[in-house]
Order: sequence, then C-alpha cells, then structure tokens
Amino acid sequence: MLKKRSWQMSFIFVLILALVVGCSSNGGNTNGESPDTNGASGSSKESVEISVWLTPQWKGVLEATEEGADYDSFFKHAAEKFTAQYDKYNAKINVEVIAGDQRDELLNVNLSGGTPPDVFFESVFAMGDYAHRGALLPLTDLVDAEARGDIAEGYWENVTFGDDVYFYPFSHNPGTFAYNADMFKAAGLESFIGGETEIKTWTLAEYEQILDGLKNNLPKDQYSNAYPMALYALNNQGDTWNLAYLRMFGNPFFDENGNIVLDDEKGVKAAEWLKKMYDGGYTNPGAESVSSNDANAMFQNQQLAISFTNAVLFNNAKADMESGKAPKFDIRLANIPSEGGDPLTFTYVVGASAFKTGDAKREEVAKDFIKFFSTDPELVKSSKNSVPVRSSVANEYKDQYPLFEAYDKNSAYMFAFTGNVPGYSELRQVLFPELQAMYVNEKTPAEAVKDYQTKGNEVIASAKENSTIMK
Repeated sequence: MLKKRSWQMSFIFVLILALVVGCSSNGGNTNGESPDTNGASGSSKESVEISVWLTPQWKGVLEATEEGADYDSFFKHAAEKFTAQYDKYNAKINVEVIAGDQRDELLNVNLSGGTPPDVFFESVFAMGDYAHRGALLPLTDLVDAEARGDIAEGYWENVTFGDDVYFYPFSHNPGTFAYNADMFKAAGLESFIGGETEIKTWTLAEYEQILDGLKNNLPKDQYSNAYPMALYALNNQGDTWNLAYLRMFGNPFFDENGNIVLDDEKGVKAAEWLKKMYDGGYTNPGAESVSSNDANAMFQNQQLAISFTNAVLFNNAKADMESGKAPKFDIRLANIPSEGGDPLTFTYVVGASAFKTGDAKREEVAKDFIKFFSTDPELVKSSKNSVPVRSSVANEYKDQYPLFEAYDKNSAYMFAFTGNVPGYSELRQVLFPELQAMYVNEKTPAEAVKDYQTKGNEVIASAKENSTIMK
C-alpha cells in the first residue's frame, strides 16, 4: 500500500511540473494558445496594417443587388479572403472610398505629409503622373506568364511606364462610336448597320459615305435639326475621341521618346479632314462651344446620328431609354475608322497601384494584396461589373453580356492614348484651344497642328525634368 501511494504522489508531482513548464512556455497564456503580437489569439505572425483607397467603381462584390452592396464591398470581401490565407504577416486592410473630384487633393496632401495610401484602385488615365513623380512602386515582378496570356498586350501597354508595369489591369471602359440604327435605316443606310452585339468596323471611305447619306437623305420631317456626326471642342472633356480622329490617317502621335510628332503630312491631313467635315455640315454647328456632355445630350435626343460613347455611357443611355428619361431608339456600336482600314480603339484601364511608403513590410503586403485580388480566379469575376480585361472572364460571361466578346476582340486594335508621357493632365489643356481656333478660322489646320505640337512638347519637356522614369 505504501509503495502504491508513493507512486501516485510521484505521478501527481510530475504532472504538476509539466503543467507549470507548459504555462511558462506559453508566456502565461493559461488557455494554452500561442501569444499573438497584435493581440489576436492563435498566431505568432507580426502585424502589418495597410490602407486601400478607391474612387467609386461598382457596388457589391458580384452584383449591385446584393444586400448591403456598396462601393467598398468588393475590397472588404477581397481583404477577408486575403487575410484568411496570408501566411507572411497578420495583415489588416482598411478600405476607404473617396470622391473622384477629391482624389488629387487628398493624394497630394498625404504625399506631402508622408502618409500616402498603400494601395489605390483607379483609372490609369488619372494616375499616370504619380508614376512619373516616383510615388509608385513598380509591379513588374507581380506579372507572370498566365496573366500575360489572359490579358491582351494593349492593356499592358496602357499600364507600362518606361520599362515597368505600375498598375495591375483589372477592368476597363472602352471607347467607341455609338450610332442610331433607326436614323441609318431612315436614310437608306441599312447595309452599314452592324449586329446588336457587334462593334461594327467601317473603312474611312464607308464612313464618309455614311455621313453623306445621313446629311442628304435623312427625312427632315422625321428628324428635324439633326446632324450626322458629333464634334466638340469646348474643353478637355471627351478629348480622347479628338485624339483618335487625329490618328485616322496613320500618324502615331507620340514618338519613342514620348514627344508629340503630329505635325507631319498624316497629322495635318487628319486635322484637315475634321475641318472639312465641320465646314461641310456633316457635324453639329458651333463645335468650338459644344462640350462632350452637350453632344451626348444631342445624341440621346436624336439630333445626332453618330456620337462618342464608352461602356458606361452606353449602358446609361440604354437605361435612360428604358426608364423613359430619353427617347427610345436602336442604339449600336461602331469603331472609329482609319484610312488604313484597321479600326482605332482605346480604353480607360482600371487597376491597382502601390504607393511608396518607406515601410518595406507595408509595401510587401500591399503588393501581395494587389497580386491576390487581381489574379484570384473568383475575385477577378467581379470585373464583369465593368468590362473585363481578362479574356477568360469575358468568355465566361459572354452569354450574359454579349458585348464582352466584342470588346475582347477589339483589344487587338488598341492604342495607348496618353502615350504614358509625363505631364499628361496638363497636356490635355493644350489641344482644345487649337481645335477651337481651327473651327472659327483663326488658324489653318496645319497651323493648329503645329502650334499644338510646339506647346504640347513644351509641357512634356518640363514634366520630363521631374519624371523619375524618363530622365
């Protein structure tokens, strides 16, 4: 009995000792879980917190009809999914939606104060100058062969500044023509009408034939005070289409050094063509005082047969027709033609950039998060809320959104309208005054082109001095 009791006491002593040692190794954590540097149980990873900013893009994760859908829904969902599988750090991601008209002011204030956001999701068109200022991290190392194969080269050209990718393409907003197929029919131009889910391509000769038919054969009793084509030059809004027109005869617009080279035979010919169409009554009058918003309103009121559009404007126009806000007509899409036969198409690529914060761990998490939501097989499907840059997503949703396939095919003809040059936001202020001078006969087309090139290259040269990419 004595030996048995002695053995029991020894066992109890060993058990107590083991418990004491176990508690000591857990840092006093009596529940037996490992301590966490950020106070959360179950993890010994270091905590890293980053901020994600975006301007309003779409509501919900996959659908705007989702309960509680808001502009930050996708990124909050992506953050939850990312942090659940992330094994480098205990990451916390704060998502903030900011107004588009406050974007530059907020960014500049925070950059000056050394507190930029870690990630910004926005149109590349609006963010390119930050790459030139040296404020962004290169993302080239995030791009693999799979992404290159699924996303057309034209999109990569839009996000590449110098030798590096600075934005990871996610979705885009392609620019095309919109045309009133009912007006085409009324003018006897049925043969030029494309399918409902087609982006019709006309040669320049065909386009001139269309404009002539609309001018001379459109029934005045049915379409009073209507014109064939939209033309505007009041300000820099919608200037992307004017930039496309100036490329219609084959001028590349920018050279390999990022300088404007419009002042050649092809560039002048394009400007002369615009003036010829304007003087010949093939466009709305008063282009020098007409804005893109004015032109859009005229098109919706059937005062223009052909106008500019992008995917957002196109869908909004159809929604206005369905709701009764605008007259209903058969609206279809076409490409901007060129003398060479290939269409001219461009787009506004939307994607994420990573700001330099000086904190290596935050920068690492920011880039990892961008790579995650830009490549995750489920998350990239949310690009259908706009227009996908990935052919795989466009193909998956083509039955539900037939124009996705047409937009995807169109990517082969894409040009980067900004040239990714420094100072592009300031450069936008240079073109429309020259077009105005041309339309009111203060300058010839050749003079307007020459003066635009001179003034534009002065802007670019000045901006190059402060560009970290083009030095």
